[in-house]
Amino acid sequence: MDMFENEGLKLAFIDEGEERAPAILLVHGFASSMTVNWVDPGWVSTLTGAGYRVLAFDHRGHGRSDKPHDESAYAPQRMASDVRALMAARHVERAALFGYSMGARVSAFAAIETPTLFPALIFGGLGMGLVDGVGDWDPIADALLAPSLDDVTHERGQMFRAFAERTRSDRVALAACIRTSRVEPSIAEVGSLRQPVLVGVGTRDDIAGSADELAALMPNATAFAIQNRDHMLAVGDRTFKAEVLRFLEGHPWTP
Repeated sequence: MDMFENEGLKLAFIDEGEERAPAILLVHGFASSMTVNWVDPGWVSTLTGAGYRVLAFDHRGHGRSDKPHDESAYAPQRMASDVRALMAARHVERAALFGYSMGARVSAFAAIETPTLFPALIFGGLGMGLVDGVGDWDPIADALLAPSLDDVTHERGQMFRAFAERTRSDRVALAACIRTSRVEPSIAEVGSLRQPVLVGVGTRDDIAGSADELAALMPNATAFAIQNRDHMLAVGDRTFKAEVLRFLEGHPWTP
C-alpha cells in the first residue's frame, strides 16, 4: 500500500493491473475503506482479471489515510479533488469512475467538475438520494460520538457505530465527515453528465433512493436492481459484478 498527497493530507492507495490497461478508479463509501469496500468483496481481483487497471484509495478520515477532525475538510468538492490528485500522481489521464454510497456522491462531483477525465461512471448504493438527500444523518454523527454503542438508540446510528467499531475507525473524523459531506448536486448538474452511467441499487436498500429516477435524469444512464440486497450487502453482489463488467465492456475507452 502506497501514499499520495493532496491538500497537505497523506492518503493511502493501491494501483493494480497492467499500467497500459484502461483504468478504473474505485471510490468507497462512508465509514468503510478500500479494503472493506473493494478488496475483500473481490472487486479488485474481478476487474484486474477482466483486463483493467484498478486504482483505489482510502478517503480522508478513513482507513489508513490521514484523519482531519476539521469538518470543512470533508466538503464533497474537496474530497473529489482527492480523486484527481490520485490520477495525477499515477499519471492516469482518463479513468472510469466507480463510487459506492458516499463514494458515488464524491464521484458525481468529480465528474461534474471535470467530465472529460471520466469516460464512464458507475454509481452504486446511491440512487435519487444523490440529489434528494438520504435523510437526517445527524443521529449518525451523534451515534459515532456517543460514549458507547450501548448508549445509541437510533437504529441506523447503531448500524454505523457498530461498523465503525469493527473497522477501528476514527469516530471523531467520521462524525466530521458525515456532517459536511452530504451536500447534494443539483438536478441540472447531474443532468449535465453525458457519458455512459450505470446506477446500481439494492432492492432492499432503504438509504439510496430510486436508481430508476436517478438514471432518468441523465441522457446515457441505465439502472440495475441488485436483487434482495440491502445497502451493506449490495456492494459485493455477484450479479452486480457481472452487470458492471457488461457495462464496461459495452462502453470501452482508451487509457
